[in-house]
Amino acid sequence: MSSPSEAQNQEPNQEPPKETSAEQNQEEKEVKGEEKDAAKEEVKVEEKEEKTEEKKEEKKEEEKKEQKKEEKKEQKKESWKDFIYNPRTGEFLGRTASSWGLIFLFYLIFYGFLAGMFTLTMWVMLQTLDDNVPRHQDRLANPGLVVRPHAIEISYNRSDPTKYEPYVQQLHDFLQQYNDSIQEGNDLCLVGEYTDQDDQPKKKVCQFKRSLLRQCSGLPDTSFGYAQGEPCIIIKMNRVIGLKPQGDPYINCTVKRNTPLQMLYFPPEGRLDKMFFPYYGKIAHPDYVQPLVAVKLQLTKEDYNVEQTVECKVEGSNLRNSDDRDKYLGRVTFRVKVFQ
Repeated sequence: MSSPSEAQNQEPNQEPPKETSAEQNQEEKEVKGEEKDAAKEEVKVEEKEEKTEEKKEEKKEEEKKEQKKEEKKEQKKESWKDFIYNPRTGEFLGRTASSWGLIFLFYLIFYGFLAGMFTLTMWVMLQTLDDNVPRHQDRLANPGLVVRPHAIEISYNRSDPTKYEPYVQQLHDFLQQYNDSIQEGNDLCLVGEYTDQDDQPKKKVCQFKRSLLRQCSGLPDTSFGYAQGEPCIIIKMNRVIGLKPQGDPYINCTVKRNTPLQMLYFPPEGRLDKMFFPYYGKIAHPDYVQPLVAVKLQLTKEDYNVEQTVECKVEGSNLRNSDDRDKYLGRVTFRVKVFQ
């Protein structure tokens, strides 16, 4: 058995090892911490190196892209130059001289054939047409009426010549072809009978002298009655090839008001003689003149400063004059207003 002294001696001897073990643990922790720090530093260094390498790779890729773009631009320039003219193959616009020659030859034959077909069909069609009469006439068989001066509304001051002078000048210009000196060169035709000339190559023209219009001819009164406040209106019928109006056509005018208006007709009764029909067309009948009817409105002081609406129709024949769809078919309406 051991003594207490020995036991006391043994206990202090056992305490130092405990201190040494704690120090070792601290040293180990410090070593581990240093190792971790070193590892972290190594990781950071590696990350930096990786980033620098990535940047270098990105720069290289950008440089490669720029090089490719430049190469493409150069290739395009070279390709355009080669397309226009390639000195290696001798091609111009992608084809050789022999290829171009064959193409031109093909299109020359192709379009020549088309031109020949078109010319042939036109020639065949022209053989079926008459130079004097249209094969298909889209005009109505019933002619319309027109007036001169060429105005639907005639308004002027009879005391001011500048106001009615344009109307007077229109009438003088229109009647130039009806001058007696010119009409005397035309033929005297049979009154009341058609002038048929189907078998004659050269169609004759029947006389219609300006002097037949008398007071509205512009010969005795150069103002056509406009200065006196009694204006003349000339009415003509449109030309229709081959027209032969039945009966005895004449022009009749009425004023749209409650009381009648006195009018004078030239030629008398506004007759349109049959001898001026039929008309054979502009080519076969180049000097043809259509018959005219002049209407002189005998206005009074009560009629001045008041608009007068006048309607003229073709009467006494089979010509239509009451078609609501066409107000100029066989009739014409105009307005006259004379200021005092």
